[in-house]
Amino acid sequence: MARSNTKKNKCSRGHRSPVSKKRSHSSTDFGHRNYSLYINRVLKEVVPQRGISSRTLDIMNTLINNIFERISMEACSLMCFRNRCTLTPEDIQKAVYLLLPGKLAKYAVAFGNEAVQRYVRSLNSTYQRN
Repeated sequence: MARSNTKKNKCSRGHRSPVSKKRSHSSTDFGHRNYSLYINRVLKEVVPQRGISSRTLDIMNTLINNIFERISMEACSLMCFRNRCTLTPEDIQKAVYLLLPGKLAKYAVAFGNEAVQRYVRSLNSTYQRN
């Protein structure tokens, strides 16, 4: 049987591997999520009588994907800097503090922690029913 020649993703010290993936400016590329439905839901909760144009929705979607990618890349570099192979919540929090300014980072981490705790509680209640 032939052996697989795929390499495992190992942390490299200080050297980033070149990215050969072509990128286009469309927010619906493979690998990027589309948050349009969620943006509309939040907007309707906050201001029910307002709408949003498709162009603005596309800009918001691109912004969310861009921030997500930046945070994940920074968290990954922090993980590799610590010579770890597991991404922890602390890595993500530190990346948010490094990338977002002052109060925005503080609120983002606080709301993120609250969302994770709600998710864990919902999982625990699901397992307790079974």
